[in-house]
Amino acid sequence: MNRTDEYLEKIRELNGLKHAVLSSITVDKRALTAQFCLITDRAYTQEEEERAKEISFSFLPKPLIATVRIVKRVPDEEGLRSRIYKFVCENFPAASAFLQKEDVKIQLLESGANFYFEIAAGDSPFFSSGRILDEVSAYLQTGYCGAFYGNVKIVERERDTAILDEVIESKEEEYAAEVRRFPIENFKRLDGADVLPTQAVYIADVALADGTFAVCGRVTYIEERTYIKHDEKTNTDVEKSRFSVTIEDGSGTLRCTYFPKKATVEKVRELKQGDGIVIVGSNEEYNGSVSFKAARINYGNPPEGFEPQAKKSKPVPKFYHTVFPEEYVDYTQAGLFDNPFKPAVLTQNTFVVFDLETTGLVHQPSMGKMDKIIEIGAVKIVNGELKEKFASFVACPDKLSPKIIELTGIHDEDLRGAPTVDKVVADFFKFVDGAYLVGHNVNFDYDFIKYYGGENGYFFTNRAFDTVAFAQEVLRGVGLANYKLNTIAAHYGFTFNHHRAYSDAAVTAKIFMELVKAKGGLPV
Repeated sequence: MNRTDEYLEKIRELNGLKHAVLSSITVDKRALTAQFCLITDRAYTQEEEERAKEISFSFLPKPLIATVRIVKRVPDEEGLRSRIYKFVCENFPAASAFLQKEDVKIQLLESGANFYFEIAAGDSPFFSSGRILDEVSAYLQTGYCGAFYGNVKIVERERDTAILDEVIESKEEEYAAEVRRFPIENFKRLDGADVLPTQAVYIADVALADGTFAVCGRVTYIEERTYIKHDEKTNTDVEKSRFSVTIEDGSGTLRCTYFPKKATVEKVRELKQGDGIVIVGSNEEYNGSVSFKAARINYGNPPEGFEPQAKKSKPVPKFYHTVFPEEYVDYTQAGLFDNPFKPAVLTQNTFVVFDLETTGLVHQPSMGKMDKIIEIGAVKIVNGELKEKFASFVACPDKLSPKIIELTGIHDEDLRGAPTVDKVVADFFKFVDGAYLVGHNVNFDYDFIKYYGGENGYFFTNRAFDTVAFAQEVLRGVGLANYKLNTIAAHYGFTFNHHRAYSDAAVTAKIFMELVKAKGGLPV
């Protein structure tokens, strides 16, 4: 038994302090006094107060003198409800979003009380873990006499999904954008350098870097071009050179334009594919897009045997925020896959077959300004059956071109009010967790997903299968004119709404399953 328990055991021998709690001890070093604040729910006498002072004094070290302050406090329902609600709001803001003051119910006891929270079924995990109930009980026992026990009562209630999104986001692990770097080796001046760069930013992380920084990699493309610049001093037009340079470092590819100084033009002209170079520059924003502006070029290489370090991803979200998967139902072609034969690879693995509609064909930053995702559709294959669908428009800040409108049938008004790409890729990251990805010309769509996922901290590493290559392997010799999606679908007798993401994904899933059955396994 600790000293506090010993003290309260003696105090509670007094009838008026039978349920007393020790609220605080305040020491005044100058006056050499220690005030014991006791809370009781019973009437007490002057003699009992004096006796409490004597007991308190006996527990103090010399030369401190004890004083006692006794507060009679009897809990009432409204007082307890207010205190509990305030405590939860201050200490558990995520849980408090699902709690109203009137949801706190009180049952007074002879000494103490029972309390419980009325909570909708889906929100109960925020309260039933035990921590909130235990801490509320401990808090009440510092201000009232007796024991306090808490519980959760599940009630039928419509959930506020707007609050849910906000709270879930606050509960999920915070993510700090990571800018990875590696040391530069074999640095050699070409264009000069004010400060010798020793670290290079991963090309994959260039968009996240601030200030002036270096990138380092192997030249994969270099071309000199000329342009005319007017010289104000001489009032003449002068021909100048500029170089379009592309480098890669194993994490990504970077294309930039470099304007050399007159003294270094000849040296830069000697650069060729395969050379290792260091480019120092900074990011600049133009027309809503961030691009790297090169300032200096010198020789340099990543470390020998350099292997890019994997970037840490945000964890898989615990909940869907915006796009909620639905049960897959195929009314037009139900029963088409009643064939009992299902290769083990179909029944033992999960596949997500997906398709995107985009504003254009630029699917890698090295190609220029990235186009936007405007629709995503996917179906999940579980145990060899189509089980779930995932479909959503995606908000687009750009006006759709007539060509895209004609191709997809999607109009600008269709995208108004749609979720933004950061929310969609977060939900898609959860939807594909633990699954193989499948698509028709899958790398095109996967590049978009990886780019916009990476911009928001979600790094997709799922293995992907391409039904174009798979069909070329399995259907070679059957006389198909080509391996376009509509051609293969017609071969199997599938009808669909071409160039709409969900419809394309659904028919691709059916084609994939037929190809797996025909081969008896997955593509190599």
